[in-house]
Amino acid sequence: MGVVNVTPDSFSDGGRFHDPERAIAHGRRLLAEGADILDVGGESTRPGATRPLLAEELDRVVPVIEALAADGAVVSVDTMRAEVADRAVAAGATIVNDVSGGLADPEILDVVARTGARYVAMHWRAHSDRMQQFATYDDGVVVGVVDELAERVAALRAAGVADEQVVLDPGLGFAKHGEQNWELLRHLDALADLGFPLLVGASRKTFLGRLLADVHGEPRPVAEREDAGVALTALLGAGLGRAEVWCLRVHAVRAHRDALEVAAQLAGTQLAGTQLAGTQHVGSQLKETRDRRPAEGAAGRQEQR
Repeated sequence: MGVVNVTPDSFSDGGRFHDPERAIAHGRRLLAEGADILDVGGESTRPGATRPLLAEELDRVVPVIEALAADGAVVSVDTMRAEVADRAVAAGATIVNDVSGGLADPEILDVVARTGARYVAMHWRAHSDRMQQFATYDDGVVVGVVDELAERVAALRAAGVADEQVVLDPGLGFAKHGEQNWELLRHLDALADLGFPLLVGASRKTFLGRLLADVHGEPRPVAEREDAGVALTALLGAGLGRAEVWCLRVHAVRAHRDALEVAAQLAGTQLAGTQLAGTQHVGSQLKETRDRRPAEGAAGRQEQR
């Protein structure tokens, strides 16, 4: 899953693709590098970030999604807002990637149930401006995250979302301090036991920077964390997380794709066989789903309005 940030304040690329035309061009480059899914977001979720207005978020993501979906790309919208999710699916997105797991805007679950979009529910406790105040887990981070994601699954089912639509994300860096992220990565099998595909988004995050801190304790700058992220991708591909990962959310697609190819070769498997990342066949499946749905989806949306 290649990241397309259409934001002026992203932690990872400093607003380099805030202009829609640049974001579209960037998405096309990621596809050429081997991305199976493009994740388009208009709200920065870096620690301390403040939220954009609804109209701002819509103006950022909808034109980019329309253009990339028209190219035939499988597009995900990275949003916590029901209205943005609804407009994004109408524009061609087939996945809703909600870092709040439906807690920020519960009506997003109704949108997912109605549209049939795939839904990534991430573990989340609070908005970015205060999330690190909520990094205490009485029974340990693994137990806490599993229990709270199980609650989100129950809410999804209650809203009418089918299990087949659901993907879970441990939420690395969100209400989690450094070692808690590593603990989750060591025990992805505990999350997999909930019975849903897993998405992991570690790319360029602070816990990698802290691991590689200099002699003065200063974390490695964001732009210099990519090698560590690629190493993590290779190790997850080799099974060190104790579970299959359905999708890896990354910024530099080619390097991570190459790491998975190496891991697959060493294991004697094929990346397209989905034993490692699982993105290629799922991407094709989602594209087929989108291609089958336009008339039905349009009719459903008209009826709702």
